[in-house]
Amino acid sequence: MNRIAVVGCGYWGPNFVRNFSQLPDAEVALCCDLSEKRLAHMRKLYPFVKTTNRLDAVLEDPTINAVVIATPVTSHFRIGSACLKAGKHVLIEKPIAPSARDVSKLIALADEHKLILMGGHTFLFNAAVLKVKEYIESGELGDIFYINTTRVNLGIFQEDINVIWDLAPHDVSILNFILGARPRAVAAHGRPYIQEKIEDVAFITLEYPNDVIANVHVSWLDPNKIRRTTIVGSKKMLVYDDVATLEKIRVYDKGVTVQPHYDTFGEFQLAYRFGDIYIPRVDDAEPLKIECQSFLESIRTGKAPRSSGREGLAVVETLEAAQRSLRSGGRVIVVDRESAPSRPRGARAAAKRGRR
Repeated sequence: MNRIAVVGCGYWGPNFVRNFSQLPDAEVALCCDLSEKRLAHMRKLYPFVKTTNRLDAVLEDPTINAVVIATPVTSHFRIGSACLKAGKHVLIEKPIAPSARDVSKLIALADEHKLILMGGHTFLFNAAVLKVKEYIESGELGDIFYINTTRVNLGIFQEDINVIWDLAPHDVSILNFILGARPRAVAAHGRPYIQEKIEDVAFITLEYPNDVIANVHVSWLDPNKIRRTTIVGSKKMLVYDDVATLEKIRVYDKGVTVQPHYDTFGEFQLAYRFGDIYIPRVDDAEPLKIECQSFLESIRTGKAPRSSGREGLAVVETLEAAQRSLRSGGRVIVVDRESAPSRPRGARAAAKRGRR
């Protein structure tokens, strides 16, 4: 039995309490928050859970072996490092910390004390995202050309971080996961329209290996809630709509082929394909519950979770690069200089051979 403490009982923390309370090998022993109002709310929902406004009560309890941190991002490193030093396994909501340097320190602490450090990248446990990764890895979509993601809504405005740090961690973690790589370079543009110096809309361009480009649009200033990812491949195209209650994934047998050989412009031809639309069945299990189960499994086995601290570090390094680009007027920031140079593939390669 794992005894869990949840630190931070505002927007997302109660969801952790609900899920861990339903798992047979976990017990939520303590809820910690600075707000007495939030603690009273938790006592009303879960009368069996003790509450405190003191972090030391969590750190000093030898029966608590794991802590979930769902506090503002700026406090993640301070609380996370204190818990690791106290010998507790730690799951920290995304992003793990406000800087790559802080995440690296947390990883080092976890390694030193032989503890699990996990990032709360819930979408890595989403059945639809797993299905998307399956389509890409199977080669059914062909060579991936580009990916476009949109994650917009009206609010919730944050006071300590901008929209890049609030919403983009989801998309960066998904892109890294489904492509099995991290971006080589990042460029970003954005503006603060409502709060001074806190951007509420941003457009981020990520360059991945193998000539894959991804565009991420995040905003707190959109009239509609949109959570959509479009993946264009050389064989097929896929649309993942997380807001859809049914039919979250649609695979389109559509594409365009450049004829491999031509001598004059008049002979240049494109072959367009319009085939069927396939809607695969996607499991409806709650991703956060699977994430909580993964955390407990990693504690039991010592095996790194899917959203380990190192995966979280890659996300934060990308967010930092986007932030630097944003502040420098959209300048391209190199993230991974060691990535192999991109090479044209598939239809693009055939087209280039035809021009020779």
